Amino acid sequence: MADTRPPGSSGARPSVDTSLVTEVADGVHVVPDRRINLVPNIGIVVGETGALVVDTGMGPRNAEQVIELARKLAPRRRLYLTITHFHPEHGFGAQRFVDDAVVLYNVDQLDELHRKGGAYIELFRGFGPTVEAELEGLELVDPHITYEKAATIDLGGHRVRLEHVGPAHTAGDQTILVDDTVLFCGDLVEAGFYAIFPYFPPQDVDIDGHRWIDTLQRLENLEPSVVVPGHGEVGHVERIAAAKEYIGWVRDRTIQAMSAHESVEDVLGAVRPEALSRYAGWDNPEWIDYGVRWFYDHAESRAAQRDR
Repeated sequence: MADTRPPGSSGARPSVDTSLVTEVADGVHVVPDRRINLVPNIGIVVGETGALVVDTGMGPRNAEQVIELARKLAPRRRLYLTITHFHPEHGFGAQRFVDDAVVLYNVDQLDELHRKGGAYIELFRGFGPTVEAELEGLELVDPHITYEKAATIDLGGHRVRLEHVGPAHTAGDQTILVDDTVLFCGDLVEAGFYAIFPYFPPQDVDIDGHRWIDTLQRLENLEPSVVVPGHGEVGHVERIAAAKEYIGWVRDRTIQAMSAHESVEDVLGAVRPEALSRYAGWDNPEWIDYGVRWFYDHAESRAAQRDR
């Protein structure tokens, strides 16, 4: 895996604070990330007969807080867990749920966990003592149920659709749509952050920037009333539009710069300062380079798709 700290890693402890949970729609609760790197927005959807947890936080200690909150919000109901994608801060607390909840992943999430999970543990352990502490006692576990394209969970009064939409940010990206109104996007959408491009060739190359843009367009067309990004503040459909606009701009500006510059370093030198100016105030600008590198390396792939 990559041999550096994660872009944007601040050194702050990546801990979940369940005391800040907010109900963003009827029965839909979000534990906010507080804009702390390696902490995701976590969802708990509470119905009359069941409750679904969306993402666990990183490691068993964070997951313990989440499952305790789920029990408090949904006593005596059947618990379910799913994850937006396999990355450690989103799903590497699942071990705490396997004895108390039904765990569901799509097949590509499970495949990525098997192929990359061990390497990501070692990668994240190198990010410093605050991250390493959250990984203490970590065990990777398989879900109870996998699905191919989509699955539906009836929680009693709330109907949740899980859909495999990757490859985009990862091969196994999943959206969670509650009652056709609340959409959990995972890291397909960040609010006020530069898009996370986990492009670490040759070890991890499953990202697909072109499909990512297409997927965001499809999600925007759903017109959800509430959008929960992987990181950053909960908002409305404009969150999806902003993410799509940025990634599309990186694609177009990278291809444009390639007509005037041969090396990727020269292209980065042209695109990076423009991105910093155009999206001033966004966090984690280190991810700009990863996006540019992906589109630089795959500039011909979209043209080839159109020609087929």
